[in-house]
Amino acid sequence: MSTTTPSEIKPDRPVTPQVLAASTLRPVRRRGERGPLGAALLHGGLAVASLIALAPVAWLFYLSLGPDKDDYLHPSKIASKFSFSNYSFVLQHTGFFDWFKSTMIVALGTTLIGVLVAATTGYAVSRMRFPGYKQLMWVLLLTQAFPIAILIVPMYQIFSDLGLIDTYWSLIIINCTTAVPYSAWLLKGYFDTIPFEIDEAGRVDGLSPFGTFFRLILPLARPGLAVAAFYNFITAVGEVAFATTFMLDDSKYTFAVGLQTFVSEHDAQWNYMAATAVLIAIPVSVFFYLVQKNLVTGLTAGGTKG
Repeated sequence: MSTTTPSEIKPDRPVTPQVLAASTLRPVRRRGERGPLGAALLHGGLAVASLIALAPVAWLFYLSLGPDKDDYLHPSKIASKFSFSNYSFVLQHTGFFDWFKSTMIVALGTTLIGVLVAATTGYAVSRMRFPGYKQLMWVLLLTQAFPIAILIVPMYQIFSDLGLIDTYWSLIIINCTTAVPYSAWLLKGYFDTIPFEIDEAGRVDGLSPFGTFFRLILPLARPGLAVAAFYNFITAVGEVAFATTFMLDDSKYTFAVGLQTFVSEHDAQWNYMAATAVLIAIPVSVFFYLVQKNLVTGLTAGGTKG
């Protein structure tokens, strides 16, 4: 078998200093790396998408600066007379802070209870093989098929018999029935991505199933829990139908119900509604900021396995 030394290999063309310089200066694109045109198109598309997403928020804030309720009909005139009087009125002459308190109680209660129930359900279906465990998840999904309109009357009757009408518990429970099925599916998919060997290691160390779940699995599932918490939170903040029906005391109105106080049979105070909507977005944005580090990881990892 003959071997060829590097000195015996003859290049196709003579290697000159110019050829060596050109080969070293020529950029080598890695697999999957975008060229200048591709990067420009990608960033341009992201910029356009960002503008489209921010445009309604910016327009709402602009309308909230109009001091008159009919300024939304003539938005070009707002720039010459804009003021923050709408915000002053909402904060000083409405029940905004009562709405804020009620919304936070309902939203945080829904988040805590909903995530706990969804996490235990998703973990049980992911790890345990009991009779009907697959059917359980499909039953949870089936509960989302019923429209709210046909549920209000029977739910009102049930809560009335239990003495829960005009209480925060009624909204927390009903919001959990909406948010828990989706959250359970989400967390079940995320728990599937956690190796089963971690559970076995916990049992070897003497942990009970609950100890394994709370001390080992939940810390690893933090991204999925963040997504479920955010979904539960915004579901409770934005719920309107049940909050309007079950809450009778003005001091217990949530934000969604409080917004309706600016609308009467023959009139609508759009300037106050716009200002209130901007203020409502603040606590939601704060909650999003607190969990945003884990949102992308949780959304992508939760869908890898079913």
